[in-house]
Amino acid sequence: MRALILAAGAGSRLRPLTRAVPKPLVSVGGAPMAVRQIVALREAGVRDVVINAAHCWRLLRAALGDGSAWGVRIHWSVEGDSVEEALETRGGIVKALPLLSPDGESPFLVVAGDIVTDYPYGRLVARGTALGKDALAHLVLVPNPSYHPAGDMRLEDGRVRRDAPTHTFSSLGVYHPALFAGVDPVEAGLFPWMNAFCAEGRVTGEVYEGYWRNVGDFRELALAEREAPRLEGVWPRPICAHAVGA
Repeated sequence: MRALILAAGAGSRLRPLTRAVPKPLVSVGGAPMAVRQIVALREAGVRDVVINAAHCWRLLRAALGDGSAWGVRIHWSVEGDSVEEALETRGGIVKALPLLSPDGESPFLVVAGDIVTDYPYGRLVARGTALGKDALAHLVLVPNPSYHPAGDMRLEDGRVRRDAPTHTFSSLGVYHPALFAGVDPVEAGLFPWMNAFCAEGRVTGEVYEGYWRNVGDFRELALAEREAPRLEGVWPRPICAHAVGA
């Protein structure tokens, strides 16, 4: 099973840090967040990782390369030269679909490049094998963080619902390619587009109460730096900002 790491955004709330460095290369606990995701996916048995990119994509690709440093193969889905050309989540998935599911039938994971978590991705791999006609996606929900107290989803008999939310979507999930059949690779988010599938009961879910942070601003970055376990020896070289113009 393959996985997509979402890495095309600008990380505007982490400026000026992200003016020259894409947010997934921001370090937490000794390693860039993208590397933390790569290592966690490899530990779950994922060997092919797709990364979508736009903002500072040359620097991102120069830093992460082909993935061999971490025992994976990285495939690149470049959406443009700037954040204005980024396709958001749904568009990014659709553009990368031939890389994510070459046979058009295999499910794939999608994880955000700015999430720091100890969620076991092997659980998503296992969930993906059950996707098909009945369920086309499986999402991980988390307790509402302080900056999103209203939440955006809830579970009812193991199915994701959008009304009367009690939890927050973690930006971690596994999807069947049939979910995106006939969808064009244009700029678009997953929601509210997926609301109809949720209403039909075709999106399953789970609640994870372990460690999870969405590093969207400096407060969350400071908390993650303090809380997250260090990853020693997985980032052997400095980030070279001059590669932006490469």
